[in-house]
This record gives sequence, C-alpha cells and structure tokens, in this order.
Amino acid sequence: MPSEHRRSRVRVQESMSHEPEKDVLSEAPAIARHADPYISDDPAFGPEGKILFDLKVDAADTSDNSSRDEPQYDFDSEEFANIPEIIREVVGFEDDPTLPVITFRSLLLSAIFCTIGSTVSQLSYFRTTYAPFPVFFVILASAPLGRLLARVLPAYIVPLGRFSFSLNPGPFSIKEHAIIGIAANAGSQGQWATYLPTNAALYYGITMNPAVALFFGWGASLLGFSFAAMGKSELHAKREAKRMKVFWLILFATFVWQFLPEYLFPFVASLAPLCWFASRNHTVNFLGAGRGGIGLLNITLDWSNITSTVITYPYSVQVTVFVGFVITTWILIPVAKFGNLWGSPTYNIMSNGVFQKNGSSYPFTSLIYTDLNGIQHVNETRYEEVGLAYSGAQYTWEIFMWYASYISSFVWCALFLGPKIAKIWKARKAQGHYHKDRLRYAPILACLTMKEIDLLSVLIQKYPGMTLWEWVALTLVPIVMLLVIVALKKVWMPTWTYFVALGFGGAAMLPMSLVYAVSGYSIKVGFFNELIYGYMIEAKGSSRHPLGQLAYRIISGNVWYDARVVLEDQKIGHYLHLPPRDVMGMQILANIIALPVNYGVMRAVISSKYEYVSGQKVDPSGQWTGQDFKSYNTAGIQYALVGPKKLFASSFFKPVLYGFAAGGIAPLVIWLLHKKFPKVRFDLWNTTIFFASAATFYGNLSTGPFTAILIGTFFNFYLYRYRHKFWNKWAYISGAALDTGFNANLLFIFLFLGTTGAVMVNWWGNNAESIERCFAW
Repeated sequence: MPSEHRRSRVRVQESMSHEPEKDVLSEAPAIARHADPYISDDPAFGPEGKILFDLKVDAADTSDNSSRDEPQYDFDSEEFANIPEIIREVVGFEDDPTLPVITFRSLLLSAIFCTIGSTVSQLSYFRTTYAPFPVFFVILASAPLGRLLARVLPAYIVPLGRFSFSLNPGPFSIKEHAIIGIAANAGSQGQWATYLPTNAALYYGITMNPAVALFFGWGASLLGFSFAAMGKSELHAKREAKRMKVFWLILFATFVWQFLPEYLFPFVASLAPLCWFASRNHTVNFLGAGRGGIGLLNITLDWSNITSTVITYPYSVQVTVFVGFVITTWILIPVAKFGNLWGSPTYNIMSNGVFQKNGSSYPFTSLIYTDLNGIQHVNETRYEEVGLAYSGAQYTWEIFMWYASYISSFVWCALFLGPKIAKIWKARKAQGHYHKDRLRYAPILACLTMKEIDLLSVLIQKYPGMTLWEWVALTLVPIVMLLVIVALKKVWMPTWTYFVALGFGGAAMLPMSLVYAVSGYSIKVGFFNELIYGYMIEAKGSSRHPLGQLAYRIISGNVWYDARVVLEDQKIGHYLHLPPRDVMGMQILANIIALPVNYGVMRAVISSKYEYVSGQKVDPSGQWTGQDFKSYNTAGIQYALVGPKKLFASSFFKPVLYGFAAGGIAPLVIWLLHKKFPKVRFDLWNTTIFFASAATFYGNLSTGPFTAILIGTFFNFYLYRYRHKFWNKWAYISGAALDTGFNANLLFIFLFLGTTGAVMVNWWGNNAESIERCFAW
C-alpha cells in the first residue's frame, strides 16, 4: 500500500518499491479498505477507497453540509493517540448524526447502480478478460443525480405508519452519497454462486429451478456477511472542472476506442510482431501469438487485457505477478510443448479441458448414473473402459501452484505477521484494549472485540450497533437456507460435507485477509477445497456428481470472498461515520437486488452465446470462451467423479502433491533471506501471490501481461517515484475512467450487437483465418 505512513518507517529501497514524498491522496486508498495500510510500504490499492477520500481532499468546501473553517485538533491528545497519522489527515472528526443515510433517493440510486454493476460483472464471467466495474464511476455519477432528485422530488410523506418516510427529506447529504457507493460496491461484484446453474446448463443439460438457484446464491452471499460479523469527509462539493473534464473525456474516448478491438478491428487487440516477420513458421507463430500461443513480446491495445490493476496494484505485486506469468507461460509452456513433456502433445497444453489417455475428449456424462435414491455414482464398468481423466500440462501445474499458494498463505502470515499479531493479542490481554498499533490489524482481527478510546470510535458509538440476536439471525438464516437446499439434494453434494465446507472456509479467512491486506491481491482458495471434498466423498453412498464439488467450492469459498467485501465496506462506513446498522442493511439489500440481475444476465448469455461459451464453436475474438466455467467442470470431473484417490495414484498426477511442500518451504526461504538482508526487502516477494499468479490459467489468450507490466512500470514506478504529484492527481481518475469506458462499451456491444446476431465482416483487420495474422497453425 501507500508508502511513507510515519516518518520513522523505513522506506522501500529496491526498484520495486517507492520513495514518494508524503502525500495524503496516495495514502487514502489504504484507509478505505478493510486491509492494513501500514504493513507494506508499497503504493496504493484499489480505487474504491481512493474515491471516497480523494473527493474529500479535493473538494472545495461548498456543500450545504460543510463548513469553510476546518477545526484544529490536538493530535497529541489521548483521543487521537490511537489514530494513525494517515487517517488523521484524510478523515473528518466531526459528525452530524441528523444527516439522512438510507432514504428513498439513496435506495433508488443504489438499486440503479447495483443493477448496472451486476450486469457488467456477470457478463465478465463468460469472457477471457475483463475490467472490473469501477465504483469511482458510481461516486462521480451519484452526486449530481442525488442533487437532482433533491431538487425535483416532492416533499411527500409516504404513509406507512412507523415506517413512513419522505420522498425528499431535504438536501442530498454526504452520508447518502457514501452509502450509495458502499451499496454499489457490495452489489456489483457479480455472484460466484451463478457458476453452479451455469455449469449445469453448459455441460450437463440441466436447467436448475430458478428458485433453487436464487436461494442458493443468496445463502452463499449472506454466508459472507455472517462470517464477516464473526470476524469483525466530505464527499460533496464541486470538483476541479479540469479533472472531471478529463475523466469524462477518457471515458468517452475509451468507449469509442473499444469498438475497434472488440468488434471492428480485432487485430489491434493482439499485436504479434513475431508473427509479422515469420507468418508461416509454426514455431515462431506459437511463440508470438496471443491467441493459442504464449504471447511473447505481444502488445495489446484492448483495455480488457490490461485493466486498472496497473495502477491499483503495488508495483512489487505487479512484478511478482509478471514473474509468475513469465515462468509458467514463456518458459514452462515452450519447454513442455517442444520437449514433449507432461503429456504434450497428446493433451493440448493450452486447454483446460479433460482428456482420455489417447488425447480424445473425456466422455464424463457417460460415467454418471443415478440410483433410485437420486444419488449420483460412477459407472465403474464404463470407467474401466475410459480410464483416468487427464489434463494438459498448463492446467496440471496450475493444480501444483494452487496447492502451494494455499499452504504458503498460512506459512507466510505466521512468519511475517505472526509476531505482530501475537504482540497485539498480548497487549490486549494486558491492557484490556489494543495498544497504539491495534488499528493496523483491527479490520482483519475484528473478532478480537475490544474497547476503543480513539475519537473515531467515540463518534461511531453514537449509533447503535447490531444486537446479538440480529447477528445470530444473520448467521443462522444463510446457514439454514443452504442446509435445506443441500439436504434436499438440490445441489448434488452430501449434507455432512456442508459443515466441513463452513469450517474450511472460515479457517482460510485470516491468512487470505492478511495477504489481501498487504497487497490488494485477492487470493483464491484454489483446489485445496476440491481435494478435501474429493477424499470425503470416497465414502460409499456419497454423490459423485461434478456439480456437487462445485457447490462445495462455492460455499467454502464464499465464506472468504464475500466476507472480504463486507469488511472493507464496513471499514469505509466506520471512517465516514455511517451507522453500522445502515451499512450492513444496505450491503444485504444490494446483494438481494443484484442476484436476480446476475441470474437473468447469465441466462441471457447462455441463450445468445451458448455455442461459444460451451465450447462447441470457437469465438473468433477469443473472448466469449467461458474458460472459467470449463476449469471448474474439469476440476469437478477429476476430484468428484474420478476422485483424488485414483487421480494421485497415477504417476502423471502424483508430482503435483509436491506443491504442498513448495508452499511451506518457499516463504521460509524468503523469510530467512529477509532476516539476513533486510535492506533488500525480500519481504516484498510474497510467495503466496507468486504461486497464485503462476496458477492463473491464461489458456487461449496470453496477450496482456507484457503490456500491463510496461504500463504498470510507467504508472506505478516512474510516475509514482519521479512525478508523484502528477500521479496523485491523475492516476486513479484515469484508471477508473478507462475501466468505466470499457464496461460501457462491453454492455453496449452485448445489448445492441451481441444479441442481434450482428457480425463484423472479414477484412484485413478481421482476418477469417487469424485476426492476429499468425497463419502457421
């Protein structure tokens, strides 16, 4: 995260780090996240936090709810002693409890932006690359819309007894503005639970009951809220006209430009110079092609292949991610392909599908039979004919890397953060509350509920928190909802494995949260949960359907994935003095609104692009591949249908188990090097992030990472270090505008071109044989 948080802190020394001058804007993003803004000396994280505090710092005090005279505070007093310097500089310490938060206006705008965000996010699930939906856009757009509603809505009281409310309670407040941003962030993430009905439709011809699909999604989503509970500023004003003008110009320019790589001129999406000089040489084409090759020195002009992570990820994280890509894609894939290693060329190295021993497609549906009790089993006679379910080299070492990443997250946190956490816990027991450093880890260790005496906590204590019974209800509702669905055999997994899913999901929260805290890089649980599930269902009588494995993965994974979003938004609410109950209520409402939209978009994509996303036809653009769904189906076949017992008894798959050893040893080596050479900053080389990056399946589209590291070096190394004021002023606003422009274009093309059957004619820039003009295939 941002750099110099306290003057006594050691600055980053190496090329991956930064030495910025002290600047509030560069530090702001860290505060808004639930993560620790002080563990790392790297630059800023995601745009959400930047938005909220950027607007505060840049705002001229012209809103109806602000005063021109900023109060002066004694930061040496006890009430500020526990508040880090960065927070003091960007967070307001005065609060008006009378300002409205949840109003008709904030609910209406939240619903609108949740719908837009969830639509875009769900479309992205089916694509190979995508740009995240930027909450920055919501913050910018909701302010003028809120003020417009304040002018035009009548001051009519809707008579509902104790629930009566006014359509227009007065001027649009800063707290309404903040809660809209929080709701949009909670509702625009997309719903991972939709993977279950999607895979059921794509690979098994099953149309899940919409009610089951929706309640499964709501249960999985609310599960994150319950576990987050266990783990527990001025926004309005006129901006600089120049900055806002630039934002809208970049947004519009990106919207227009994206018609070229996405539709009219796809050649620019993957510029493969190696192919241009040897267009008929198979080896050179494989090395240079970004589609079906390894994308060596490949340049992309498609923003979806780059995204704002070149700004929001610390530079050390970007380098770590790129190194993982280089090793797995530019080194291991050519070695496997040209050396005929790890099953190549029998099993397509660029595929995440599943194969028979001879390389033909694996007939997984023919291995499933259902008994009279509705339980799915493996047809052992048919399995003896078909044999083991093999996968290509790239997908196989992805399993190795995910195992390593999972174990590494625990070991890394124990070595690098364990002593600090132990110190905090010891101080808590001795003093009854955290010492001066507690706020660094409080968002992650919220389960250690203590009395806090800092002013921010005093301000928030004006508002009643969730009662014990409300927390109990919030926990029991999703748990019971999912339990009923599982027990009724609606999602193909044994009932008893559901409780194991909750346990393993909860166990992953702490290490995954800490890695996210120090990097902004969200780690997936990976294949470890599948491994556990596969061994569990070896018991006789258990359902072996691959979709059961996916349901288990969703339940256990959502404990961490959704809890992360919940916690970071609640931390924003804490700093902006929003009532905790209102924040939680809006987060829940946003998820309830978003899921039906996600489901509807999912059905629309399957209806209009079924042949592409199911793999029956190849999408000429290389984007509508549904490759994530294919990966999950392959995992289900290997871990549930075949089972890890058979899988790892083979010499082909047994070596991937060494990933556990690699995940345990690698962080230890880095820790020892860091202890021996602390000035070199080996601690920035996070092995968990490296393994997770190396586990990323690029598949048919390897263009992007090379361009991303070039742009990331320019933004988060050169500009951040040598043009820091310029970076502060333009970096986040540019990244948000680019992401917004891309997402607007994606939505437009899907609605008005993608669903109408309109196809761009073939021409030089849209060659029917190869849009990259890599012809030697």
